[in-house]
Amino acid sequence: MAYVIAEPCIGTKDTACVDACPVDCIHPRKDEEKYATTEMLYIDPQECIDCGACVPVCPVSAIFALDDLPEKWASYAEKNAAYYGR
Repeated sequence: MAYVIAEPCIGTKDTACVDACPVDCIHPRKDEEKYATTEMLYIDPQECIDCGACVPVCPVSAIFALDDLPEKWASYAEKNAAYYGR
């Protein structure tokens, strides 16, 4: 997994990262059914190409490279993968 979305995204769900992603690996998008009921956005660990395009556009600084993920949010690596059934 290259990047992880962590706790600051909860309740915000700003989709600037979705628009910036060149491989469409961040979901749910605003036009997806799950968007209304999902508390945050998630990065697919198998589809992410480690480009980092999502990081600077996140208004709440919720996206981290896996190696830079703060320990207090370490569980979000698994939460991102679990969203995709990985």
